[in-house]
Amino acid sequence: MTQDDPGKMHSDWIAKVVEDVLEPEIPILDPHHHLWLDEGHTGWPYTLEDFHKDTGSGHNIVGTVFLECHAEYRKDGPIHMQPVGETEFIARIAEQSAVSGGAEIKAIQANADVSLGAAVEEVLVAHEHAGRGRFRGVRYITAQNDHPPLAVYANAAMDDPMYLQGVRRVGELGYTYDAMVYHPQLPEFVHVARACPDTPIVLDHLGCVLGTGPYKGRREEILEFWKAQIAEIATCDNVFLKLGGIGMPMMGFRWDKRDQPANSAELAEAWSDPIRYAIEVIGANRCMFESNFPVDKRGAGYVPLWNSFKLIAADCSADEKRDLFHDTAARAYRLPLLADA
Repeated sequence: MTQDDPGKMHSDWIAKVVEDVLEPEIPILDPHHHLWLDEGHTGWPYTLEDFHKDTGSGHNIVGTVFLECHAEYRKDGPIHMQPVGETEFIARIAEQSAVSGGAEIKAIQANADVSLGAAVEEVLVAHEHAGRGRFRGVRYITAQNDHPPLAVYANAAMDDPMYLQGVRRVGELGYTYDAMVYHPQLPEFVHVARACPDTPIVLDHLGCVLGTGPYKGRREEILEFWKAQIAEIATCDNVFLKLGGIGMPMMGFRWDKRDQPANSAELAEAWSDPIRYAIEVIGANRCMFESNFPVDKRGAGYVPLWNSFKLIAADCSADEKRDLFHDTAARAYRLPLLADA
């Protein structure tokens, strides 16, 4: 292990926590992961081989959904069409995954600039063609914050009429829209959901409950605000919520700075209350656990992460668990339900 191989260093660190898989029979559709060949968002590559090492580590991963991460864009042509290169890249990998014996990438959420308004249809049509049957919709990140470590690339305001028109067009064409905002923006997100009632919208990472920078040390106050917004989101029938992102440093628990990564009990202790609140208020039929790998791998391994979700859902009924671990994601991304598989 050398300092010029940060991926190997991190893998060795993650391997310090070893756990038995809880309830290994539960079928899981992991609705949020990434792949990239460069340094991506972690500082090292995350390939299909890496992905299969994680998804093949003991949990019953029956399928996954890829989420856009600005990987392998086209290098030329109109800027708004360059994200189609990512779909082309992932479609090829997804076909490899289907015959690999490992977890299959069954759906692709690509990137498109929805602030193009109705003209975003051109990009969606290109993604559909490039996705070879796996394209399900797009994500357009609108997270913004003045704290530099939380900075995201420039994007449209969520009250921009063209942005709202684009989100509506996604739904009109039968696709799903993934949204990523920070928790202070949740009131704006609620406005989007209500302004676009016919578009299925998936809110990523619990609405990003920030805990770093100006939000450090304010968890109780922030969760009270967050709970109020979750109650508002519950009234928006078109919104699904992803229960995850809990390994990311920006969520306030710096698992990545410790001698050992988080174990499942620690993750569950930190996040049981808000996640259970979301399930209770929104309903298991609109909530789904997500890995957000390899970004959440900054703080925890794949086995402990999913073990923590199983600990959090321990008191849920069999039907609720089927939704949380598989069927809600299947409905959101138009994949077969367990009963239909």
